[in-house]
Amino acid sequence: MHQPPVTLALALQHGLSEEEFERIQQILGRTPNFTELGIFSVMWSEHCSYKNSIAELKKLPRSGGRLLVGAGEENAGLVDIGEGLAVCFKIESHNHPSAVEPYQGAATGVGGIMRDIFTMGARPIAALNSLRFGRLENARNRYLFDGVVRGIADYGNCLGVPTFAGEIYFEDCYDGNPLVNAMTVGIVAHNQTASAIAKGEGNPVFIIGSRTGRDGIHGATFASEELSEDSEAKRPNVQVGDPFAEKLLLEATLEMIQAKILVGIQDMGAAGITCSTTEMSAKGGSGMIIDLDKVPVREEGMSAYEIMLSESQERMLAVVKKGREAEALAICDKWDLLCAEIGRVIGEPLLKVFYKGEQVAEIPPRECVLGGGAPVYHREYRKPAYIDEAHRFDFSVLRPVENLQDGFLKVFSSPNVVSKRWVYEQYDTQVQAGTALLPGGDAAVARILTPGGKDTNKAIAAKTDCNGRYVYLNPRRGAQIAVAESARNVVAAGAQPLAITNCLNFGNPYKPEMFYLFREAAAGMGEACRALETPVTGGNVSFYNESPDNAVYPTPTIGMVGLVEDLAHLTPAYFRREGDLIYLIGETKAEIGGSEFLKEYYGLVTGDIPSLDLELEKKTQQALLAAIRQGWVQSAHDVSDGGLAVALAECCIINREKPSGATVKVDFGAMRPEWFLFSESQSRFLISVPPERREEVESFFQKQGLPLAYLGAVGGDRLKINQVIDLPLKKLSEVYFETIGRMMA
Repeated sequence: MHQPPVTLALALQHGLSEEEFERIQQILGRTPNFTELGIFSVMWSEHCSYKNSIAELKKLPRSGGRLLVGAGEENAGLVDIGEGLAVCFKIESHNHPSAVEPYQGAATGVGGIMRDIFTMGARPIAALNSLRFGRLENARNRYLFDGVVRGIADYGNCLGVPTFAGEIYFEDCYDGNPLVNAMTVGIVAHNQTASAIAKGEGNPVFIIGSRTGRDGIHGATFASEELSEDSEAKRPNVQVGDPFAEKLLLEATLEMIQAKILVGIQDMGAAGITCSTTEMSAKGGSGMIIDLDKVPVREEGMSAYEIMLSESQERMLAVVKKGREAEALAICDKWDLLCAEIGRVIGEPLLKVFYKGEQVAEIPPRECVLGGGAPVYHREYRKPAYIDEAHRFDFSVLRPVENLQDGFLKVFSSPNVVSKRWVYEQYDTQVQAGTALLPGGDAAVARILTPGGKDTNKAIAAKTDCNGRYVYLNPRRGAQIAVAESARNVVAAGAQPLAITNCLNFGNPYKPEMFYLFREAAAGMGEACRALETPVTGGNVSFYNESPDNAVYPTPTIGMVGLVEDLAHLTPAYFRREGDLIYLIGETKAEIGGSEFLKEYYGLVTGDIPSLDLELEKKTQQALLAAIRQGWVQSAHDVSDGGLAVALAECCIINREKPSGATVKVDFGAMRPEWFLFSESQSRFLISVPPERREEVESFFQKQGLPLAYLGAVGGDRLKINQVIDLPLKKLSEVYFETIGRMMA
């Protein structure tokens, strides 16, 4: 049981600062021992404490609307959807683990976010992801991409939860530091929710699930530092997942919650037993006595330090009501799960940890956690010089596009634009038989069943979204656009946006230019959420996304959830009927700054990004939703990456079973044709309408004061735009559906 003497040098090796080490000594009234140092180091890491971000996060709209719990109050967000039901959802990152071990890093990211959902009492009904990699021409990036996708697929498929939506971007800045953000959505009855709390003196504390090993030790601190050439040596910091054990844990957890035998329960994610014991105790204003000799382990000779900090997967910490221990044990035995009583709740607000007859730690839990004694910093910030320089770029110096069809194909074949079929066909998108709109469109949709299996005729639409290039060029407006576009996606599917979760991926917060990007993006996200009435339910901050060469684009990924009130309102993105009329809602401006066209055709990432009027955005979204609910709209697709030309092509071919051509004519006005076709102006939708609804639709949008331009009609086997683009759907489909597969072959 030898523990090395704790010194400032050892504290610095654990990622603590000199000031933080002194503060720990003040809290304890003594120098911490080695195990206590480990506990504070993980709980005060950026990954667990949000010490450099919480001051900005508190400015976000974190209550109101249909929220049942405020942001940060529980493991995940909870939003009322009527009929006594709530939707539970959250997104988190697993970036650094995926950079060194892509398969397990991604798989355990999925497992962790699943546990956050079912530990609330909700049954997961859908998984989403948001992924970023370097360009696929690089073999290392192809290796990372392949491993991450297989990890997500294998874990979700084995667990039996459909992975039905997401987004993927490929940019040079993600070389060596991919972003892997995983999101889960679940459904729970209001009276069957659980809380991550420990209270009630004498109530027993159980560890449930897999045995504890040495995998993942200091994973939280690993996620709180920049990647370097030494990161490959930290492969042991990546956890190993077992989706079959997770399935058993899911069922047992939900059964215990529904049996009302638990006081509280929390999954063991980052920082393992340390995190669950301290956070649950702090929330309940109580303490715990924990005996590590009773923790089931899978490796011999583990120290108290290792057991407390292990991030072994598929484990829960549960506080059981005294007298109902036998019921908990019986449920776990039924599901073939280990269930061991390792301690009890005490009234004194202290966490006391024992091992091999000795007390190895005694700390006040509240002093460890976010919202308690964990440090809060207000970092220096400074606007990067490149932003103003980019905004001064003169687009008139760009050579005109002589052949618009060739230009279109160059943009349309970008890996950022083409179908991600190679990815989502590895996922089981239809397990549970609830998926109503499949991946490949704007948002995916899952039907809502009651916990008893009754169909509610409602559905949940969900989408992840963020254009990191936009945020890099204009962090505040770029984050606003991420919120707006994710809302646009769920509206296009026929859903009312409810709330968001977020995963904020940024560089080193100690660099003033980096913290400026974070601060501005958080502010923009808050402004958009207030305007669109989509409060923030919670999420995750991932700093230190930097490799030795560069930082990633600032990427505040938004996970938007919307409610489809009636399944009759479900609206696909693709054209459905020959003869339907095609309309463009919204105004097209000469806005190509930060666009896919600018990057792919000219090789430039510069300029200011498209403007955004949040009031107009909300008005446009609500008008489209009203038109959908009237039954006037056959299809709806938001206009985003690649602009109008790309959106038209997608509407023609997204439905691979029945592609539909289109003949359209647009008025370029005084604008360069390529700027009109590839502009990424915001607040725009492409819709198709039955001819007999023409007068109603045109009159409705006119009364709303919203631009509505008639473009043409659905029909044929080609896409024709004026006299400048005329392509067979077969050619478009080949480019769209086969590009990534060919690159990965």
